Amino acid sequence: MGIELILDMAGDGLADRVALGRRTDGLTYADLTRAADGGAAVLRAAGAGSVAYVGLNGPVLPALVFAAARAGIPLTPLNYRLSADQLGELLSELESPYLVADRAFAHVVTADTWSQDWLELARCTDPVDAIPAADSDAAVVLFTSGTTAKPKGVVLRHSHLLSYVLETVEFASAAEPDAVLVSVPPYHIAGIGSVLSNLYAGRRMTYLPDFTARGWLDLVRADRVTHAMVVPTMLARIVAELDGAPADVPTLRSIAYGGARMPATVLRAALRAFRDTDFVNAYGLTETSSTIAVLGPQDHRAALAGDSAAVARLASVGRMVPGVECQIRGEDGKPLPPGETGEIWVRGAQVSGEYRGIGSVLDADGWFPTRDRGRLDQENYLFVDGRSDDTIIRGGENIAPAEIEDVLVEHPAVDQVAVLGAPDEEWGERIVAVIVPVSGTQPDTEDLRAYVRARLRGSRTPDDIVFRTELPYTPTGKLLRRELAQQLS
Repeated sequence: MGIELILDMAGDGLADRVALGRRTDGLTYADLTRAADGGAAVLRAAGAGSVAYVGLNGPVLPALVFAAARAGIPLTPLNYRLSADQLGELLSELESPYLVADRAFAHVVTADTWSQDWLELARCTDPVDAIPAADSDAAVVLFTSGTTAKPKGVVLRHSHLLSYVLETVEFASAAEPDAVLVSVPPYHIAGIGSVLSNLYAGRRMTYLPDFTARGWLDLVRADRVTHAMVVPTMLARIVAELDGAPADVPTLRSIAYGGARMPATVLRAALRAFRDTDFVNAYGLTETSSTIAVLGPQDHRAALAGDSAAVARLASVGRMVPGVECQIRGEDGKPLPPGETGEIWVRGAQVSGEYRGIGSVLDADGWFPTRDRGRLDQENYLFVDGRSDDTIIRGGENIAPAEIEDVLVEHPAVDQVAVLGAPDEEWGERIVAVIVPVSGTQPDTEDLRAYVRARLRGSRTPDDIVFRTELPYTPTGKLLRRELAQQLS
């Protein structure tokens, strides 16, 4: 049985409950089931070997997730920000792809493409018998963001996605009035994970396709949203919009954030603005079928209350979710004790670690190398320092950019900061800090260097400081270090 089990259970038990869209006119679970059944018939009739989606997050995505599953083919949401040539290159890697695209992305429309009217087409098409999916069949193929290299197609099989949902979500646990505002893009693992986990919980999904901080706040209030998912750049803009005022969102009980490092200054401001809202930090990768570690509400509230240990743990991503194990390994491949930094390896039924054209990269014991560096503390809280490729090697010493960034972002004149290495004949690499100053300020470079030197070892002091008006980020808030390095070269 594949991920269609999720819709089968929700459709049987919650048929009349609104699943997608606004409270007043959204699609019910019965509507979604009908669209998935008809959509599978459309895909089968077209002879599709896979289905690709180019569009914004909205009701089309959940319908496609389950239509593809019922048709026995994988789904690949693609980054709608890519050029037609880039999209064409990715499409060429898929097997007999059937393309569904929003009207706004007409530049990728071909003769066998249905526009966003596909949802209505699916609901009007007579269903055919579903092809039962095997646990080992590919359910979703997602291309990595390609921030440092060519995107790779990550293969997530039905067993991986089902394991993630069944281990972390209780069926029908949401009350009928509950609603989650989804702002993450559909081509990100969080977009797929939100479909599966929220529908299994019975929580209505509402959408804000074009994010603005004011639009987000207005929708939370107007649609009585109870849960929300954001990436750090979104939360930073929401906090800036509030400008120190309370959020005034009485129905909002939970904010989940993740996808990139959260600046401590932004998180503290958000905790003050949303005092009646629980915060959850979720850490995961495409290759792990979404979340593998969680820093929960109690940890955030303890930090807000001033507990020193909890304040320190705000820099962590919490503890591993049920069913997932974690090891920190040194350069020799052996596990390291708590407190020591190395590469993060994870293992569990939801972990794929498989790529199209490459195969599995799991080791003989099923462990996946995340290529993130981090450490575990004595209580098994996981601290992530960043990608292994980002490590600066200065004079033979490994330096994590995050260590310096976390200090500089606390300077009152620093709004955003990125630290990276640049070639240096004497030291191998020199430390470059790229800073976006707070509006209206002109920070002094020597003052900033002294600020770091007073808080870290001298070897962590930036050799160079460069000022910029903005930094390049992906839509999910990940810093494009490679692009930034190219700008500076």
